[in-house]
Amino acid sequence: MKKVFTVVAMLAMGTFLLPAQQPKPPAPDDLKALQEIFSATTVETRVAAVDSFVKGFPKSEYRNIALTMAADAYEASGNVTKAIIYYGQALEANPKDYNAMLMLAAETARTTREFDLDKEEKLGKAEKYAKDGMALIPSATKPNPQVTDAQWDALKKDDLARGHEALGMIAVARKKHDVAAAEFKQAIETAAEPQPATYIRMGGAYTDAGKPDQAIAALDKVLAMPNLPDQIKKVAQSEKDRAEKAKTATQ
Repeated sequence: MKKVFTVVAMLAMGTFLLPAQQPKPPAPDDLKALQEIFSATTVETRVAAVDSFVKGFPKSEYRNIALTMAADAYEASGNVTKAIIYYGQALEANPKDYNAMLMLAAETARTTREFDLDKEEKLGKAEKYAKDGMALIPSATKPNPQVTDAQWDALKKDDLARGHEALGMIAVARKKHDVAAAEFKQAIETAAEPQPATYIRMGGAYTDAGKPDQAIAALDKVLAMPNLPDQIKKVAQSEKDRAEKAKTATQ
C-alpha cells in the first residue's frame, strides 16, 4: 500500500522544515537526534536511533514523527508485526495521526487470517481506524507552509484513497467482494495518482464477485501502464489469467 508521509516527508528533505501545526522548531539536541534517525541506512540502525530518541526526549513534540519512521522502516522491510506496534505507538503519541490510522487499518486487514478466532474483532478495529483517519483528512492543515495548496490537495486525495483501499482490503477479508471492488474503485477515482496495486486488487475483487469482464478491463489498464515493474506486471498478468479462466468457466 502506497504511503504518503506528509510531515515526515517534509522533514526528510534535510532542512527540517517546521510543520505548520507545531509551535516551535526542534531544540538543538532534538535536531541532532532526529538527524541521526534520518541518516540511518538500515532498519536496525534507524529503529535504534528512534528508540534512543523516544527514550531521551520523552516529551518531544516530534516523538510521533520518529515513531512513524521506525514503523515505516519495518513496513518497508516486510516486518508487519513490528510495523503495527510502532504505528500504534505513533498514534498514542498523536491521537490525530491519520497516517498511523490508515496504516494500522491496512496492515491489520492484510495480516488477518480467515480462521483467526478474533478475526472480526481485528477487522472491526481496522475499519474504525480507516474511517476515523479519513474523517480527519479534509480539515487537516498543511504540514509545512512551503507546501503549495495544489500539492496539499493532491496529498490529501491520495490519503483519502488509501482509506478507501484499506476498507477494500477489510471487505476482502470479510469476503464481501462487491463491497471490496467498490472501495478499490473509489480509491482509484479519488487518488491524485492511482496506484497499479489498487487496480490489481480491484481486478481480483471483481473476479471473486463473479464479474470477470470488469476484472479483465481493470487488469488491462495495469498491463498497459508504461514502465511497470516486472513483479507488478507478473501479478497483474496472473490475476488477468484467473479472470479469463473464470469467464471461460461461465460460458
